[in-house]
Amino acid sequence: MDRRKVSPAMKAKVLLWADVSYHDMDEINKVQSVPDLERALSTVFEVDLLEPRRGVLLELYVQAVFFCREQNFKNEQTSVLLSILKSIHQANIGSPHNNIENCFRYCKELLICHSVRRPPFSIELFSLGEVTAILKYINNNYLRHYKFYKYLFTQQVKLDLSLTYPGISDQKVKGVKNVMVKQEALQVASGSPRLEDSTAATGSKSELKMLIEKEVREQLALISGQLDQQMKKTTERYNRVVETSKPKQHE
Repeated sequence: MDRRKVSPAMKAKVLLWADVSYHDMDEINKVQSVPDLERALSTVFEVDLLEPRRGVLLELYVQAVFFCREQNFKNEQTSVLLSILKSIHQANIGSPHNNIENCFRYCKELLICHSVRRPPFSIELFSLGEVTAILKYINNNYLRHYKFYKYLFTQQVKLDLSLTYPGISDQKVKGVKNVMVKQEALQVASGSPRLEDSTAATGSKSELKMLIEKEVREQLALISGQLDQQMKKTTERYNRVVETSKPKQHE
């Protein structure tokens, strides 16, 4: 396992009333419309983000509340599920690297932590059937869109490319620059460039530009191919994890 992809915060623990208090649940239960729920949840989770991230995050929480209501969950169950979603989301965006498998494992550990009676490490808050429904919901509504959330909320990593130019030496690059500098000096001094100097500078500049553009295209094509292969492997691993995590039917 690549340890750089594992966030220290990804350690399952009991989340009962961790983010949404009993009083907060009373306030949430009083509202029904989406705008009112968004305002209530924005206050509870202290969502201070610019659009579109603010709208996307509140939509995630609002839909989770509707799901809990459909499942007839109690206040403490809804509070825990909202905290589980928040924890998985933070684990996801806590790293710019691909950590889908770790996030999925973290999700399962959090559900186990709230479905098995083993104080003080875990509590029996959800039944097996409820855990199955929750896992399916989180998979369909968050984990399947894992890359979207990571792209939108994770700080962008800048790619610094160091390019080399085959067939052109540092001396030649310096020579082109010297020609351009001399040409500018001539223009300032005489008011009109000499034809032979202008032609040499333009030709050298054009040659350098073509070499640079060609190298950049090749580098970008290489990186694009590597990213495509990585995304393909990630999708295949993710599909295998989902398949192996599905509850088995007992006869």
